[in-house]
Amino acid sequence: MVVSAFPVVLWFLTGISFWVIEAEVHYYDFVLAEKNFTRLCQTKSMLVVNDQFPGPTIYVYKGDTVFVNVHNHGDYGVTIHWHGVKQPRNPWSDGTAYITQCPIEPGMNFTYEVVFSDEEGLLRWHANSDWTRNTVHGAIVIYPPQGFTYPYPTPDGEEILILGTWFSYDVNMVIKEILRTGRDVPISDAYTINGQPGDFCACSKETTYRWQVDYGKTYLIRLVNALMNEEFLFAIAGHHLTVVGMDGSYLKPFTTSYVMISTGQTMDI
Repeated sequence: MVVSAFPVVLWFLTGISFWVIEAEVHYYDFVLAEKNFTRLCQTKSMLVVNDQFPGPTIYVYKGDTVFVNVHNHGDYGVTIHWHGVKQPRNPWSDGTAYITQCPIEPGMNFTYEVVFSDEEGLLRWHANSDWTRNTVHGAIVIYPPQGFTYPYPTPDGEEILILGTWFSYDVNMVIKEILRTGRDVPISDAYTINGQPGDFCACSKETTYRWQVDYGKTYLIRLVNALMNEEFLFAIAGHHLTVVGMDGSYLKPFTTSYVMISTGQTMDI
């Protein structure tokens, strides 16, 4: 990733003064290709970005612009959607297949210009073609403008947790059959956290995602629901959760013992 900076004037009036904030331009390359992954004692090939499942995280500051060059080395057309990014006056980079663009065909590439205007917190990106988003997705972390802080106490650390699903087969092929016959949508073989099933699942004890924390410290959890069509209940045993943001915006903080997070939703906790 290459980063360059250029001045953007953001007006913050305090009396008769204002501040000039430096925004940045970021460049990412996303390479879509098939790769073998082993879960639940079975190996399968699936389409991912940069050999990662979940895909790479995009980090920006509020007001930044990102150019993402997507290279499609897969077998079918795909677009990438920037979920929750408003894209003012820039709809052609929204990534909605057959609405703002045609899919990126195999062997071709397309560069998206993603403009972060007033979003701040956590969002996500994902493929927008059939159920390809099951394996092609990732987080977007949007920090406050440089020189500014969170509207809540700065945490001691933070962690991205992406809740997902694992299918032991090519779910896109099943979806095509379901659309033809009208059957119910498929049920996944396992739920995952950052691409790994829980240690109670077959062949998963050694690879289960683990996060080491220090007693007495406060952590910011950036929670993404990347499931296909399920809501998810999330809690941490023996702890309360304070929700401070949702879908790229801050909230008035509230404390709860658990949260329900819907498909495509993101939360800062």
